[in-house]
Amino acid sequence: MKCPNCNQDNDRVIDSRSLNDGTVIRRRRECNLCHRRYTTYERREVGIYVVKKDGTREPYSAQKLKTGLAKACWKRPISDDQLEALVAQIESEVEANFSQEVPSHHLGELAMHFLRDLDQVAYVRFASVYREFKDARDFVGTLEPMLRKSPPEPHS
Repeated sequence: MKCPNCNQDNDRVIDSRSLNDGTVIRRRRECNLCHRRYTTYERREVGIYVVKKDGTREPYSAQKLKTGLAKACWKRPISDDQLEALVAQIESEVEANFSQEVPSHHLGELAMHFLRDLDQVAYVRFASVYREFKDARDFVGTLEPMLRKSPPEPHS
C-alpha cells in the first residue's frame, strides 16, 4: 500500500479490526519512511453488475456507492466507520437477493432505507438527488411520512 503522504510503498500494519460481521477489515498503517499513519479498508470483491436507468451495465463499485453516501452525509455527525457499515449493509442485501445483476434503482432505494435510520438530513439529501426533486413539494412529500412517525426534537 502506498503512503498517501510520501507515495512510498513501505509501511507496516499497526492495528487490524474486523468490521460489519467480518465483511470488512480496517487496518491502521504507518509509513516506515515518513512515519505518517493512515487507514485502509479491505473488503471482498462483489462480482455483481449494476444495470443503469438507460440499460447500460457496469461493475458494482463500493467506492462509488460510498462517495455518493458521503456527499449526502457531508457535515453530518457520521463517521467513516458508519459509512463503511452502511455500504456493507447494502452489499449484504444485494448479495442475498441478486446473483449477477442489480438494478441501480434498487441500490438507491436500499441506500435511502438505511440512511433514513442513520440520519434524516442525509436521507433527504440523498433522496433529493436520487429521485431528482424538481421543487419544494418533492421535499415536503418525502418529509411528511418521517414527520408523522417521529415527534419533533427540541432544539437547544
